[in-house]
Amino acid sequence: MYAVIKTGGKQYRVIKGETLKIESLDGDVGSAIVFDKVLMLGDGDKVSVGKPLLVGATVTATILANGRHDKVKIFKMRRRKHYQKHQGHRQNYTEIRIDGFKA
Repeated sequence: MYAVIKTGGKQYRVIKGETLKIESLDGDVGSAIVFDKVLMLGDGDKVSVGKPLLVGATVTATILANGRHDKVKIFKMRRRKHYQKHQGHRQNYTEIRIDGFKA
């Protein structure tokens, strides 16, 4: 069984027991969270698609860790103009484990 959920402006296809890193969420490590923006549920040949969301469908997950991704280096340059700009960015994330689905 799998589901497509929407969180942090992105969509994720998730299955039970899977761990993934999503946009940062409020919550302590070990606490449970519920995703109610479920776009699709699938179980073999049986697929339920929302318009745009499935009413009453939820996905439960547990927060495993909060952290920051690796640094992304940004370098801008204008040739022959003596302009160079260096910048870095580290995005926050929350690592979760999918515990189950409810339709």
